[in-house]
Amino acid sequence: MSPLSAAATWSTPPASSRLRTAPWCSRGKVGVEVAPEYGKELARICALNALAAIDSLVGIDSVTKVVKVVGFVASGAGFNGQPGVLNGASDLLAEVFGEAGVHARSAVGVAELPLDAPVEVELVVEVG
Repeated sequence: MSPLSAAATWSTPPASSRLRTAPWCSRGKVGVEVAPEYGKELARICALNALAAIDSLVGIDSVTKVVKVVGFVASGAGFNGQPGVLNGASDLLAEVFGEAGVHARSAVGVAELPLDAPVEVELVVEVG
């Protein structure tokens, strides 16, 4: 089994029709310009985009386990709901992979992300 990593932000331009973007959301910080519930949906879209990248590389059926998820949330001052935002990605992975979607996770609040994206998600999966 070999590990494979993919990352996506909500503003990732689609490389294929499988990738989704969130044009309804403005750029900015969760807890200020972006509501936490929108942030949660954006984390879900990031996970979908990362899965599309994995699918294009090795095929989604090759994934045997989601090993780790790292989420970065551009956060306004005083916002401490990063784990709730990242639940959008974790919930999706549980829906798609069931028990194989259970993973280690880090939810990190940051002052800013590239392109003023509110959320970025990285997946590490095992393929076999």
